[in-house]
Amino acid sequence: MEQPNIDVAYIARLAKLSLTPEETESFSADLNQVLAHVAQLEQWDTTDVPPMYHPLPVFDAVREDIPGTSLSNEAALANAPAAEDGQFRVPKVVESAH
Repeated sequence: MEQPNIDVAYIARLAKLSLTPEETESFSADLNQVLAHVAQLEQWDTTDVPPMYHPLPVFDAVREDIPGTSLSNEAALANAPAAEDGQFRVPKVVESAH
């Protein structure tokens, strides 16, 4: 695989970063190392390897979803700092666009 030429200064401008020439050269060398590593990985045949979604086996550790009794509306609102018409009253957090 031919290694592409990455214009680090262009990418820095897109990201609105100001890099010194030394930083640009350093990042360019780092990116070339990353691309060289990816090129090494491309050598391996992975056609029969299933995809991994997590490096470790993951098991659901949640309880069973069993319906139970709910609070009544009055009990839910009993300790509310403010209630109105059977609902929680909260301060306005979205301002008008005008």
